[in-house]
Amino acid sequence: MNRGKMLFAAPVLAATMIAGPALALDEVTFGTNWLAQAEHGGYYQAVADGTYEKHGLKVTIRQGGPQAANRALLIAGKIDFYMGGNMLEPFSAVEQGIPTLVVGAIFQKEPQVLLTHPDQGLETLEDLAKLPTIFMGKDGFSSYFQWMKSAFPGFRDEQYKPYTFNPAPFIADKQSAQQGYITSEPYEIEKQAGWKPKEFLLADYGFDTYSTLIETQQTMVDEKADLVQRFVDASAIGWYNYLYGDNAAANALIKADNPEITDGQIAFSIAKMKEYGIVVSGEADEGGIGCMTDARQKSFFDKMVAANVVKADIDYTKSYTLAFVCKGVGKDLAK
Repeated sequence: MNRGKMLFAAPVLAATMIAGPALALDEVTFGTNWLAQAEHGGYYQAVADGTYEKHGLKVTIRQGGPQAANRALLIAGKIDFYMGGNMLEPFSAVEQGIPTLVVGAIFQKEPQVLLTHPDQGLETLEDLAKLPTIFMGKDGFSSYFQWMKSAFPGFRDEQYKPYTFNPAPFIADKQSAQQGYITSEPYEIEKQAGWKPKEFLLADYGFDTYSTLIETQQTMVDEKADLVQRFVDASAIGWYNYLYGDNAAANALIKADNPEITDGQIAFSIAKMKEYGIVVSGEADEGGIGCMTDARQKSFFDKMVAANVVKADIDYTKSYTLAFVCKGVGKDLAK
């Protein structure tokens, strides 16, 4: 090869070496636990604005729903990451010997709320013990309601009536409360009833579980820790950008996956996440979105043991790892 050809070839080779790794994206499937909505917005944001790609990932979001089984797919190794609910499922996984692990927690506060009519003189969560009726799903009855009974006097099983995801019975009964998510049910109730329900966010009264968890298999953590770190970091950045930046493209992806979601509902959900510090509060104030601590995990576990929701002999520390969080990733994007 003459010198001219060598001078030409060297830059081309260098460019190929630089471009090659950028194109070799790791393909990742992330399953959510319900239909696409603003509560999943940061993940869609990281897809829409290229954050995952900048972290070397090609992420496919597989939305959940009534017929989806994304947790089962994670356990079977068919998807790479799963958006869990609160810490009760990971505690149960440890008890059952299921090798999954929580590697991040997007929500510092679970959005679980109890709603009441605004004119009933109810000021604190404890006051709801006076009501004859609380509409709850069976999962709520077996989890947070058992905690309410152990933490506050007066709550009793006789208050329970099944919640069928129809707010009409609650709207018709002034002496009742209804479960919901702070980001969802209040919006629908106000649309139907014409008044704003009073909101009692359980997290603000001590139900201190993390929520909207990032879960994966233990083998993924053991064998592909760098990939896990990149996914956790990119997801945190996506959430900062979704809450504080231009989220139009992410919302378009959400509406493409779930055509029934409205712009009004999305805007309401984002506003409530900010108002109540669902994503950015607690440990996330210092450690960044996704942050968890051993102290919080122990606090919630101990409360669930006291409420007879989980068994005391479970090694709850095997349900999560702090290796990938609390590094302040993306904090500079908060406004």
